[in-house]
Amino acid sequence: MRWDDFRRSENVEDAGSGGGFGLGGGFKIGGGALIAIVVISLLLGKNPLDVLTLLETGAPPTAQAPASAPPGAPAQSDPQVDFVRAILGDTEDFWSAELAKRGGRYQPPRLTLFHGQVPSACGFASAAMGPFYCPGDQHVYLDLRFFQELTQRFGAPGEFARAYVIAHEVGHHVQNQLGLMREVQQKAENASDRVRNTLSVRQELQADCFAGVWGHSAQQRGALDTRDVEQGIAAASAVGDDRLQQRSRGYAVPESFTHGSSAQRVKWFRVGLTSGDLRQCNTFTASDL
Repeated sequence: MRWDDFRRSENVEDAGSGGGFGLGGGFKIGGGALIAIVVISLLLGKNPLDVLTLLETGAPPTAQAPASAPPGAPAQSDPQVDFVRAILGDTEDFWSAELAKRGGRYQPPRLTLFHGQVPSACGFASAAMGPFYCPGDQHVYLDLRFFQELTQRFGAPGEFARAYVIAHEVGHHVQNQLGLMREVQQKAENASDRVRNTLSVRQELQADCFAGVWGHSAQQRGALDTRDVEQGIAAASAVGDDRLQQRSRGYAVPESFTHGSSAQRVKWFRVGLTSGDLRQCNTFTASDL
């Protein structure tokens, strides 16, 4: 995948590891203990940072040069972070132009990188959930270790496979911008589990299609070749509900699907990738998923 020329987004932030104040050697102080140390330090007239450093090393802290990057900014020299910023930046440019054609205005999401677990407006989440989009704060959340899992655990290597993951979550943001997520939520209220699952599947498949629409644009600009496309399709197939359930429990239960089968995810990703047309992604009226 040729992404060197993609504009780098400024909407990527690093939430760190989450859940505690980290000290050297992997030692962590939880939230309650940290608060207690701060309170006691202040009562004794001590600098809480001095106390934390003494707990770790037994020596007072040494002066450090100020960091060049602002708090929360990811390490720009990290190749994976650079890749994420490039893909997100290109989706921003694409969807801004696409929605402008329809008289709308695209407001890009924030993409939060985290390690292990992270708080969000949708609740506290762990890396086990995989990448996700939270409409409450309009953030995409991504633990970069998922890219390694995509290759080793799901058998979907390659840069476009990773780009597909980001583009899918951005697809949910597009749904949110268009008011489609709100419609789904209204239909799901007081509905049965089966109906809610069906709505969820259609919503996820539409996000796959939206990811394909962006991929079509990248392909038209010469950023993708045939091998890249195959990698993206492999990624869509790898995260189908049937494939995941077979791996975890040895059998699949279609009634419990929330994201769609491998075949369905590949189908709708291909629809967007082939057509490049947002209007072809109406999974909610499609009779055959």
